[in-house]
Amino acid sequence: MQVVKRDGHIVDFDRSKIVTAIRKANAEVDPEEKVDDAKIDEIVRGIEEKKRKRILVEDIQDIIEHDLMLDGKYILAKTYIIYRYTRELVRKANTTDDSILSLIKNSNKDVMEENSNKNATVASTQRDLIAGEVSKDLTRRVLLPEKISKAHDEGVLHFHDADYFLQPIFNCCLINIKDMLDNGTVMNGKLIESPKSFQVACTVTTQIIASVASSQYGGQSVDMIHLGKYLRKSYEKYKKKFTEKFGDKVDADTLESMIQERLEDELRSGVQTIQYQINTLMTTNGQSPFVTLFLHLDPEDEYVEENARIIMEVLRQRLEGIKNEAGVYVTPAFPKLIYVLDECNALKGGKYDYITEMAVRCSAKRMYPDYISAKKMRENYAGNVFSPMGCRSFLSPWKNEKGEYVFEGRFNQGVVSLNLPQIGIIAKGDEELFWKLLDERLELCYEALMARHNALMGVTSDVSPIHWQYGAIARLEKGEKIDKFLMNGYSTLSLGYIGLYEVTKLMKGVSHTEPEGTEFALAVMNHLRGACDRWKADTGLGFALYGTPAESLCYRFARIDKARFGTIPDITDKGYYTNSYHIDVREDIDAFSKFTFESQFQKISSGGAISYVEIPNMAKNLDALSELVKFIYDNIQYAEFNTKSDYCQVCGYDGEIQINDDNEWECPQCHNKDHSKMNVTRRTCGYLGENFWNVGKTKEIKARVLHL
Repeated sequence: MQVVKRDGHIVDFDRSKIVTAIRKANAEVDPEEKVDDAKIDEIVRGIEEKKRKRILVEDIQDIIEHDLMLDGKYILAKTYIIYRYTRELVRKANTTDDSILSLIKNSNKDVMEENSNKNATVASTQRDLIAGEVSKDLTRRVLLPEKISKAHDEGVLHFHDADYFLQPIFNCCLINIKDMLDNGTVMNGKLIESPKSFQVACTVTTQIIASVASSQYGGQSVDMIHLGKYLRKSYEKYKKKFTEKFGDKVDADTLESMIQERLEDELRSGVQTIQYQINTLMTTNGQSPFVTLFLHLDPEDEYVEENARIIMEVLRQRLEGIKNEAGVYVTPAFPKLIYVLDECNALKGGKYDYITEMAVRCSAKRMYPDYISAKKMRENYAGNVFSPMGCRSFLSPWKNEKGEYVFEGRFNQGVVSLNLPQIGIIAKGDEELFWKLLDERLELCYEALMARHNALMGVTSDVSPIHWQYGAIARLEKGEKIDKFLMNGYSTLSLGYIGLYEVTKLMKGVSHTEPEGTEFALAVMNHLRGACDRWKADTGLGFALYGTPAESLCYRFARIDKARFGTIPDITDKGYYTNSYHIDVREDIDAFSKFTFESQFQKISSGGAISYVEIPNMAKNLDALSELVKFIYDNIQYAEFNTKSDYCQVCGYDGEIQINDDNEWECPQCHNKDHSKMNVTRRTCGYLGENFWNVGKTKEIKARVLHL
């Protein structure tokens, strides 16, 4: 038998090299991770008995890795892979040099634009990005099977967050904030006891958020419903204090008024603490914590009135905004807000409609909150209402040993996304070929997701105490493995997908909004969902179909396919693919119809789904916005509004900014011409961050287009 090396060189098979490599890896792991000589001989004989004339060195690696993992030796398997390639990597030229040097020179556009939440010119952020480039290089060359790396490079799939894959950390989570506040936690080796007031609870919450965000690479969500208890504690504290001091001097109404005034001050200060801390803290990942606040009222909750006041204050402060360096109130990027519509606040005469009215005003000016329909969510998730994770992926319902549904304290292990349009391009309308290619590529996605899962198996709680030892996810002992939280559907593995519109157009010649196209698109979606369900049944792992914001991936896939297949009208000529199941931004469709159409795909894509509509001049269309909010409650699970709006950050001008005679953008009110201090938005998603400018002959804006 001969072995084909990675560079194509052919050598004779030598069993001693494999034995030596496994033994050297064996020497580097703990005793419980070792295998004996008999097992090593069994693995080598299994390779020899295949009796191939030629075998790829990658296939040998796969066989050894598979056998070690079947034996439960996950850490040994990882150690073996790293050892096996060490000498070759030393000889091979490092592929990170150019990317790192260009990053330092601020010329690496791909890396600098990949995450809009990071300022890639700041030294502290660059450290994280540099580490990410090293991780991506090792992931591609060492940690992933070559066919997965090749599929990623060719745009067959996207192996998300390779810049963090080298480390044993996961994607996003729902922080178990209730447990951490009620039972205390530990940060940096210091005990944080259960708060005695709302203000302290808010401070501790932001500390937890920052600590959690520094030890994972995706977003996290916090359910604000758990803070109501602490607002009640503050009320009781002030009531006791003021009664003792003034009880015999003022009447009951005056006393209550004094208590409420002081409580209102603490409420305002506590919420302000959350907002300002989140926006001013910098995690070790080089960005503000990617956090979502879940605003949900439960009329059955003991603290519902306190929670109503908290949510109202969160919305009031978001409506006001945060001052920028010029002293002008602007829209902060974080925290993201998600507001739940239920019977009590769906603008149908409910007790808390007044809060929803504030939410609508907030959306009109500040884009947030997003909206979740409790009614539709209960239909799709076994009667439960819970927050998506910070990255907007959803968990599947899961019950503990008591038969209780649990969502907080759970997480996502990672994401791999599939390029649907590329399959359609290759199939050229041949449906038999299309379904064959789809299944082949789904198997690649499965292997890539299993690589994510296996990379976390065997990891101990010491890797992130805030997650695993002190309550964000669990309260394990030091040195205890996290494996049980990776199994049995407790956490999810997400299959993403891009371009349902384009693949339908390629295969059927029409949009997926047309009857024939809809039938095909639903068949594709159900096929993807079926694959996830099958993988889940086969492995017991929590596979989920994930159709939420993909940002730069929409462009990466389109760019790769255009280079490979050329310009294809309405496909690669646009420069982007549509995200997940979304209707293409150029289709003429009203907001109500768009929500109605896309809602049928949200139910299938239960691992993550959101829909957008754009409303021009939202601040002047509050009635229309309110009608859409009512519509959301009855018709779609998760929705968000975007708008077209200009905004000057210097003077606060909220109107159209135009190009002057010198081809410069200029605020008509204060005549500011500094692009970095104005937002000019002419696109669907309402992105209010950095814009790129093209003010030549066309005098048109060329914004960073995400087409969410």
